[in-house]
Amino acid sequence: MSDERNERSERNFSGGEGGGDRKFFAKPKFCQFCADKQLVIDYKKVDLLRKYITEDGKIRPRRQTGACAKHQRVVAAAVKQSRHVALLPFSGRALDDNRS
Repeated sequence: MSDERNERSERNFSGGEGGGDRKFFAKPKFCQFCADKQLVIDYKKVDLLRKYITEDGKIRPRRQTGACAKHQRVVAAAVKQSRHVALLPFSGRALDDNRS
């Protein structure tokens, strides 16, 4: 019975159709704001907030940014405030227009 389990687990991870042969090593993510206490999240720091926005203008999730929950909430609030004051666009099209 344990042989059957081993065979099943080998089949699932043997790299068939899903391309399991490639190896992905994710670098450890850490909260940029917890590491550097001098760094302050402010809605007027547009260059800092752009790192937390996708090309479409959406706020990046924690799993992509590496920010802790506390600072991710503050970043989201700062992005929303910056959008409201028109420092950041609501959609990604304006980001592309400003770059060229």
